[in-house]
Amino acid sequence: MECRVLSIQSHVVRGYVGNKSATFPLQVLGFEVDSINSVQFSNHTGYAHWKGQVLTAEELNVLYDGIKLNKVNQYNYILTGYSRDTSFLEVVVDIIQELKKANPSLVYVCDPVMGDQGAMYVPENLLPVYKNKVVPLSDILTPNQFEAELLTGRKINTEDDAVQVMDLLHEMGPDTVVLTSTDLPSRQGDQFLVALGSQKIKKPDGTSTNQRICLDIPKVDAVFVGTGDLFAAMLLAWTHHHPNDLKTACEKTVSVMHHVIKRTITYAVGRVCFCFFRLSVCLHFVLLDFLNWDLSLNFVPQTCRCENNSP
Repeated sequence: MECRVLSIQSHVVRGYVGNKSATFPLQVLGFEVDSINSVQFSNHTGYAHWKGQVLTAEELNVLYDGIKLNKVNQYNYILTGYSRDTSFLEVVVDIIQELKKANPSLVYVCDPVMGDQGAMYVPENLLPVYKNKVVPLSDILTPNQFEAELLTGRKINTEDDAVQVMDLLHEMGPDTVVLTSTDLPSRQGDQFLVALGSQKIKKPDGTSTNQRICLDIPKVDAVFVGTGDLFAAMLLAWTHHHPNDLKTACEKTVSVMHHVIKRTITYAVGRVCFCFFRLSVCLHFVLLDFLNWDLSLNFVPQTCRCENNSP
């Protein structure tokens, strides 16, 4: 059965971020992906220079109207990422609402790209749109620690703080929340990063329970771009195949991430791009390895295990 994704996020000519990071991996794993580029830039904005265009709300409406007129606007998933315009984001909200009305089982995966390490890299007026309109529509939310703190107004200093923040995000809308990166110390030592997740699962009797997990992710001595976009795409894929098992979905997602990052470093050593120390995930090379994996999704090289911290 065909599974179709509408992915609305950034595009770059050179490098792999946004749709360039998300589309190909999803296609390799069997998903049909329709991509709308929120921006088209020459390269990601970490470079000294970048040029390009930002898709306006009106232009987004025109593209979506074309899809509707041809009656090909049937989707199983929506995936959104980087946007830097409030009116554009408002139209995205309208599109999601319309598609969810047409297909109540549609799953919306939201990566609320706003900033990291204590700094926003989108206009601040996007925050209330995310908080009041976007997050309430989402089914799966993948903020980093800073973005989760922005959305809830709560600081994360301990694992208990993180659990409380995820509970607050659940109350805002999404049943699945994954904090893709945090500054919390790992029980495995300082060579690991910590990510956390929480999933509300409805029981047959109508009640619900929370599955909570903690992931210890091996650190890599390099800085990457495009990894958050790849994470959200892979979480979409693995939760599709493990809808009530966040632990397994996250283990497979992080294992793919770690494998791609390690192979990217191997590929980049000795090349000019390695000197920038901000590596774009080299998907054109690395993700061909997916073709050597069992595409029934029964196997993924495991490099990460996560604990089940359910209450």
